[in-house]
Amino acid sequence: MLVFLKEYLVIFYSGFDVISDVIFRFICSFFTSLCVSLLIGRRMIICLNKLSCRQIVRMDGPKSHFNKSGTPTMGGIIILVAIIMSVFFWADLCNIYIWFVMFVLVSYGIIGFVDDYKKIVHKNTVGLPARWKYIWQSAIALLVGIGMYIIGRETYTTFLILPFIKSIIPQLGIFYLLITYIVIVGTSNAVNITDGLDGLAIVPTVFIAIGLAIIAFATGTVKCAAYLHIPYIAHTSELAIICAAIFGSGLGFLWFNTYPAQIFMGDIGSLALGSSLGVIAILLRQEFLLLIMGGVFLIETISVILQIGYFKWCGQRIFRMAPIHHHYELNGYPEPRIIVRCWIISLILLLISLVTLKIR
Repeated sequence: MLVFLKEYLVIFYSGFDVISDVIFRFICSFFTSLCVSLLIGRRMIICLNKLSCRQIVRMDGPKSHFNKSGTPTMGGIIILVAIIMSVFFWADLCNIYIWFVMFVLVSYGIIGFVDDYKKIVHKNTVGLPARWKYIWQSAIALLVGIGMYIIGRETYTTFLILPFIKSIIPQLGIFYLLITYIVIVGTSNAVNITDGLDGLAIVPTVFIAIGLAIIAFATGTVKCAAYLHIPYIAHTSELAIICAAIFGSGLGFLWFNTYPAQIFMGDIGSLALGSSLGVIAILLRQEFLLLIMGGVFLIETISVILQIGYFKWCGQRIFRMAPIHHHYELNGYPEPRIIVRCWIISLILLLISLVTLKIR
């Protein structure tokens, strides 16, 4: 909004021209979302407690999780409100990329809200039936994919950038829709699966947002794109504003979500954050880097797939419990140790992905 008003504001004070600078707005977006999440976090915890929006713990889960029962959930509302407010103030709302990301963020947030609400009302961990959740996730992902394909076909926005290979950049054509579908749905569910310990999912999400912000700056700047040997895609630097909002809101939420958590984000937060990261990576044509950055999410998801597949095939389990963080819990690892080590791994993977970007 302020970008739109800048032309009128500079009439009164020329210093308002700084609003045009992406880095300035990146910093402002970060602090805005951080402050909003911190300001409304405590009030949201009180409100959710009054509404009895409390976590329903799986009876077949680790026994150490039973004391988490009764902790307020649906804290993803804090994150979404902070992101939306920050983006509304600091992003260029005429940029179509902003609207693609925000549409997915809100849409998947609604799916997560319905899922959380059903769990609370029925007092079980089933929530929204898996088939309906998958149908709505798929419909939204395909709708967004079609929109992005129509706008960006035959341009670099529908090319596939391969890691370590500079000379080959294939045009995806209609297969762009398949890639978009897999990345959006896959990333949203991967974050959702990982969100099982206090702060486990939000910090890797913050790290990925930082990495994507750096890539957004580079991709949207001619000289930086040429230096890194990546395609220049006009106007993508504006995506850094959303990344900053995710960064700030995530840190603000972590203030309340760190062990022992005062609130959980619920599906409303995990599905929305995962899908938005997926869309940003697609718009930047960095799906493979997202795979590296989100290595923690990938490992958690693969552990579930392997556990289910192997059990159906052989009738035995690979892990004591999936996702894999539960396996380590049952092996006696303290929850804070598992969480912090996953944070460390996530930071290392972020740095590796940025190095990979340079050595293409």
